[in-house]
Amino acid sequence: MGQQQLLLIVLGVIVVGIAVVVGFNMFSANAVSSNRDGIVADLNNLGAMAQQYWRKPGAMGGGDRTFTNWTIPSKTDTTPNGTYAATVAAQSITIVGTGTEKYNGNPLKHTATVSPFSITIAQTN
Repeated sequence: MGQQQLLLIVLGVIVVGIAVVVGFNMFSANAVSSNRDGIVADLNNLGAMAQQYWRKPGAMGGGDRTFTNWTIPSKTDTTPNGTYAATVAAQSITIVGTGTEKYNGNPLKHTATVSPFSITIAQTN
């Protein structure tokens, strides 16, 4: 083989290697983004359930204008997006969602603060 052919082969191998690395990075970034979106959606659903509990009269199994005794339903504390844990106070709930994907070596985390009339979600990492 000539020197030009060897150079083209080496150049081709380098280009293919770079393409594989870029593709892998794009796939990882998409997985993290999808997991973040899923955690936020789950936190919104859990927050809405908590607000529904707050509004429902005690005679109907609700909280009667308090969050006390609300718990995350057993089938929704773990989803394909992550796991969820709640800290309940009388007029607010803090729900922490820990994702299944990692970002910079740490699991994704989002925190929802639920009050009777609002749900605020903040990214922890």
